[in-house]
Amino acid sequence: MLTGLKIENIAVIENASLEFGPGLNVLTGETGAGKSIVIDSINAVIGERTSRELIRDGCDKAKVVAQFSDIGANICTFLHDNDIEKNDDNSLIISRSISLSGKNICKINDWPVTVSKLKELGAMLINIHGQHDSLTLMSQDKQLEYIDLLAGNSEVKGKYKSAFSELIKTKKELDRLYDLSDEKNSRLEYINFVIDEISGAEIRDGEEEELLKEKELIQNSSDVKKALEKVYSAISEENGLSDSVAACSDELDKFTGLYADIDSVAKGLKGLSYDLSEYASQIRDLSDKFFFGSERISEINDRLDVIYRLSMKYGKNEKEILENYDKLIVEKDELDNFDEKIAELEKTLCSNSDTVKKYSSQLTASRKKTALDFEKKVIEELRFLDMPNVEFKVDIKETPLNSKGAESVNFLMSVNPGQAPEPISKIASGGELSRIMLAIKNVLSGADETETLVFDEIDTGVSGSAAEKIALKLDSVSKGRQVICVTHLPRIAAQADNHFKIIKTVDKNQTYTSIIPLGFDERAEELANITAGSGVTPLQIETAKEMLNKAKETKK
Repeated sequence: MLTGLKIENIAVIENASLEFGPGLNVLTGETGAGKSIVIDSINAVIGERTSRELIRDGCDKAKVVAQFSDIGANICTFLHDNDIEKNDDNSLIISRSISLSGKNICKINDWPVTVSKLKELGAMLINIHGQHDSLTLMSQDKQLEYIDLLAGNSEVKGKYKSAFSELIKTKKELDRLYDLSDEKNSRLEYINFVIDEISGAEIRDGEEEELLKEKELIQNSSDVKKALEKVYSAISEENGLSDSVAACSDELDKFTGLYADIDSVAKGLKGLSYDLSEYASQIRDLSDKFFFGSERISEINDRLDVIYRLSMKYGKNEKEILENYDKLIVEKDELDNFDEKIAELEKTLCSNSDTVKKYSSQLTASRKKTALDFEKKVIEELRFLDMPNVEFKVDIKETPLNSKGAESVNFLMSVNPGQAPEPISKIASGGELSRIMLAIKNVLSGADETETLVFDEIDTGVSGSAAEKIALKLDSVSKGRQVICVTHLPRIAAQADNHFKIIKTVDKNQTYTSIIPLGFDERAEELANITAGSGVTPLQIETAKEMLNKAKETKK
């Protein structure tokens, strides 16, 4: 249940806080005061599309915070699945900030989330019906959702969608193989040629780089050999570096007994002399082995040419060539077992088709059965809502199998005797659409887990007895869940458990909106204002009080 709403810098609302209660919560106020802005704010905080135009003039950002209490098991599951910490008191706080730069900051229990994730959660918390939702009511897809919701088809729908997806996937693969069958032999001939060419070359990943380094070494081998010989001579020739170091060591050895510090230096020089002799030996061996015949350059060039030709046809380097080779091996195996693969997929397709038909039949039977019950209940609701001659029918037509099943649903209605039922979109007025939606919401109330329903001006186009019936129905719906309603009608406002008035003021060319909860006397004055406009009389106040007392009696 939505217990608190804080609004900052949304349109004409600079700063406002509301504390909603259980049952029926009503918002009233003069036209333009900002009632719909409260609904816009709720829409924003549950992740619906919004824009920078909502930000109050002169401000660079706006923010809405909503607090919920006693969240249900489905909300707890959502929090767990998204690694969001649950509050100890079973409450939930969600917020959304909107800036002129277009940046949105959304949080659930102070944990940053995306707008789409906020919208996913919002759909489980609040269901909003505004004037624009009449278009949703006319959508056949939405109408099908209503029937499935009432039928409790969630599990079988999930199984059907999964099976249908597998069916489409298998069919696409079969179609691909069917298309390939005509060119199978020529394709297999080509693949075998490529496989033979690549495997015959016996290339390795990184081979080209190794060959280029070896080629560079060979091309510089003469200079390398000269350098080795030069260094060897410098170390090993008579009176060369090795002899000089050894002589230095011998010279210092004469005094090691007299001067202890000279001993370590003499030993170091002797070790260096040995090292130089070892280096000289290694250099001599390298120099003796450092010979490359001209035929090796030719071998390397031939090998590089093989790699180059393969890279021009099958990949830019050895790695890509070998990867394509592996893919061709897989494709060759597929083509070698082509007929068996098609037979296997055809068997799978039959199995998938049987599974889809099984779940489709379950959906069809459930939808047809539920549709009959739905028709009766909606008609009862609408006749109570002052539409005595209404006829309502759920028209179910068979369709080719698709992601939703094997039928379409269309809500048909007639409001006058002798008139054949037609699609709602063709015959329903604005007021009738509001009542139809309220009727449907009431019928679905037991199946819909959403705890808060919001109705934005559901009283559009209705008055008199119809208004009183809508008030009673809203009160009835609010018995099982929280209802928030924006209204212009005193009969609906009188039925409220919690009544808020939206007040607009102008100060120094700035418009401000405030939201205040009303007590009994204040409610009576507001009802009188709604009824009479300006110049409310004491008699009208008394009449409003009678209306409130009567509404209170109906709630008992």
